[in-house]
Amino acid sequence: MTIKLIALDLDDTLLNNGKKVSLRASKAIRQAVKQGVTVTMATGRMYKSALPYALELELDVPIITYNGALVKWSKSGETLFHQPIDSATTREVLSLFKERGWYVQAYVDDQLYVDKLNSKSDYYERMTGIAAIPLDEKFYKLEGEPSKMLAIAEPEDIGGIRQVMADTFGSRLNLAVSGPRYLEIVNPMVNKGMALKFLAESLGIVRAEVMAVGDSQNDLSMIKYAGFGVAMGNAMANDADGVAEAIENYVLATR
Repeated sequence: MTIKLIALDLDDTLLNNGKKVSLRASKAIRQAVKQGVTVTMATGRMYKSALPYALELELDVPIITYNGALVKWSKSGETLFHQPIDSATTREVLSLFKERGWYVQAYVDDQLYVDKLNSKSDYYERMTGIAAIPLDEKFYKLEGEPSKMLAIAEPEDIGGIRQVMADTFGSRLNLAVSGPRYLEIVNPMVNKGMALKFLAESLGIVRAEVMAVGDSQNDLSMIKYAGFGVAMGNAMANDADGVAEAIENYVLATR
């Protein structure tokens, strides 16, 4: 079948090592849109961190953010879907991280909150351009329900943190490693695949007409859902224009 919907992960997939969309990828995306294909983003990033890329590419579409917890239109800002983590579970997670001395950050109403600013929050700000809001002790009594929480640690520690979280919370949370230092924590009913299914169905597009492109563990669900799933061969060292190549070869060349 002809591809009618393309979902692109951002970091280490659409974005190169300079956190930019290459000219070749931009051209391929714009050509696909001109030919009637809906192109969206499916990212672990918060909405306001992903939005500038959608606007740069002039995409007037719902974008999938927070690993699928929030689906929201890029230009109108209309929310189509939002499934945060419940407040009771949030408090338990924060208590565990405080007890273990681990770093975690939480996203409520598209704002980023931390206990204190430190090297990890600085690292995240450099990667995404989003400034964290420090709450000190109030962070561990966070008001509201987070769209996502994110643990940041050294690569050799992330696996251990994930195992403790899995043992402690079981099916109450969905956990995914999205990079060497990142553990994504979301509602158990949330992943990129579920969000992509929701979006495709809302647009009247069947599974066989969907392409998904990603590179990390948190992309597996959407790659498996899509009729045409593409795993980036270059993954973490993404300057090989894999997105452009996939669109050129499997979308534009078939039309």
